[in-house]
Amino acid sequence: MVYKTHGTCSTQIQFDLTDGKLHNVSFTGGCNGNLKGICRLVEGMDAKEAISKLEGIRCGFKNTSCPDQLAQALKEAL
Repeated sequence: MVYKTHGTCSTQIQFDLTDGKLHNVSFTGGCNGNLKGICRLVEGMDAKEAISKLEGIRCGFKNTSCPDQLAQALKEAL
């Protein structure tokens, strides 16, 4: 799936969802090192678990963040 982000420095998230598990997550733009870390941490994770851990995280004064946008993308995909 390709998801266009809203309100973050990253502009897009790509991932595969196989049997409810996350694979091949990648972000376009954003904080490269932090986002690579998130991608590795969620690899193979159940999408619902990832949503519960990432949804609602804010970045500074923004109402969202890259992890929150991943949660939104997963909710849309499910």
